[in-house]
Amino acid sequence: MKAINQLKTFQRIIGEYPVDTPLSKFLPGFYRQNKQMGSTDRRVASRLVYNYFRLGQALPNLATDERLIVAEFLCNTQSNSFLLHFKPDWAACINFTIDDKLTLIKSAYPAFKLEDVFPWTSQISVGIDKDAFLKSFFCQPDLFIRVRNGYDHLVKAELNKAGVVFKDEGNGCYALPNGTRLETIFAKQNWFEVQDLSSQQTGDFFRPQRWDNWWDACAASGGKSLLLHEDEPNIKLVVSDIRESVLANLDERFQLAGLTKYQKKVLDLTTNIDQTLHDYEFDGIILDAPCSGSGTWGRTPEMIAQFMPAKIEFFQRLQKGIAQNVVKYLKPGKPLIYITCSAFKGENEDVVDYLVEELGLKLEESKVLKGYEHKADTMFVARLSPLAP
Repeated sequence: MKAINQLKTFQRIIGEYPVDTPLSKFLPGFYRQNKQMGSTDRRVASRLVYNYFRLGQALPNLATDERLIVAEFLCNTQSNSFLLHFKPDWAACINFTIDDKLTLIKSAYPAFKLEDVFPWTSQISVGIDKDAFLKSFFCQPDLFIRVRNGYDHLVKAELNKAGVVFKDEGNGCYALPNGTRLETIFAKQNWFEVQDLSSQQTGDFFRPQRWDNWWDACAASGGKSLLLHEDEPNIKLVVSDIRESVLANLDERFQLAGLTKYQKKVLDLTTNIDQTLHDYEFDGIILDAPCSGSGTWGRTPEMIAQFMPAKIEFFQRLQKGIAQNVVKYLKPGKPLIYITCSAFKGENEDVVDYLVEELGLKLEESKVLKGYEHKADTMFVARLSPLAP
């Protein structure tokens, strides 16, 4: 009976879910309207819905309920009441490797193709292992924190005290089970930042010098600025974003981190911004460009169902236009750090080629950060610089 009720709840959610809305925004509202659902009910419902979308665009002609059962089998490593009820023979195989599970699915459903999960692998960046990338969608990414200098022992002690199993990834980065309630474990939130492993690794490309002037051009919540500040506290910093509300939320985060020397500017980087920045010259610019976010869809698998390939070209045009508008504020020989959380070559290497061939920048180094190997996001980062006159 429990499994049947879980299926009915899942069917209601899928029936009411507007496909252009993130699940993280829709589900809390659904639960508020269904207050009879306890915490366990909500947790199971969320698992079922997210796992369903993890199947991506595979088996599109299969009934929704059957697709859910396939997804539950592929995405879980421990048996649960849902699988035991609807597919007990698969529940008995729950500890199989992902390759063995895929073989079993293929024998039950010959139309199943792994490449249908994310059917655009022909367009992903060079160096990404297609099979490993596709299989990563069946696994929920970890929650990563970056511990501030000097607080490692305190954070480890609190995590151990709370019984949280964590992995030390090095350089102050810890991987925790997704869903870890940090707010109930730590009384002081200024010991660490929540930040994906790959996002933390982009900081290796910054290399700021003391008293430098840097610009975080698409600052959002300020994660890259905090990396920069941790590396070199004496920089002068300008942060900008098109969204004033995002910049308003950034102040508290900076205050907790001790970052006080910065200017905020609301800027639309697709337009001419000379009136605002005409007398600025920077020793470094971080351009964490707007993108498809395809490297993060392990966290937001519902995006696979919403994506249209034409968006790659849309974002590429946006990225090129923004880059063209920001590089003129860069001192000769100083770095532009181009970052995306996309797996698509069109938003990564192709944009870098444009920066080199059309804007005259020199590529120093670039890298695909293969988050799928670490239960993290997949990102792209390049360090370029204008040629000296």
